[in-house]
Amino acid sequence: MEFRDTAIPGVCEALLQRNEDERGYFARTWCAREFSARGLPAHWVQSSVSHNARQGTLRGLHFQWPPSSEAKLVRCEQGSVHDIALDLRPGSPSFLEHVAVVLESGRGNALFIPPGVAHGFQVLAGDTRVLYLMSDFHAPELADGVRFDDPAFGIAWPLPVSVIAARDRDYPDFDLAAHVARMAAAAPREQR
Repeated sequence: MEFRDTAIPGVCEALLQRNEDERGYFARTWCAREFSARGLPAHWVQSSVSHNARQGTLRGLHFQWPPSSEAKLVRCEQGSVHDIALDLRPGSPSFLEHVAVVLESGRGNALFIPPGVAHGFQVLAGDTRVLYLMSDFHAPELADGVRFDDPAFGIAWPLPVSVIAARDRDYPDFDLAAHVARMAAAAPREQR
């Protein structure tokens, strides 16, 4: 596997190294040894899939509050998505910045998203399927999100939004002071 760092610390793109022949190709999509060598999770506890029928569908931006340590590895298994990672970690040098990566089934690339970084995507082709691996179990009481078009983040989406869940559409404006206070209160004692 090949890894490409992004402008957000801890967020990286994982690329396939294909062994091609007349049959097609064979490639490793995940390896505990290679992920561990980069300091990334080598143990996943949950896997989920998202099927998106229509181009322009938008999901996110979702994250889990501490003490969840949910990291994600996101790969587009069919179709393509404009994938966003938004840094919501107050101590990070890229706090409130985002990166965009196009995930395409034909490329087989994936995006690693560490804890504290929100994730969302817009579907670029109808009938798209996205696979997630998660390092921590989903905790509904810690699940939250920020609005896809919140002016605090300035995210440019490539297409008009055709389908979006009410909860994703209706998140309130980002409250910086409240966010920082809740993250500080949830931090382990040694980080305070």
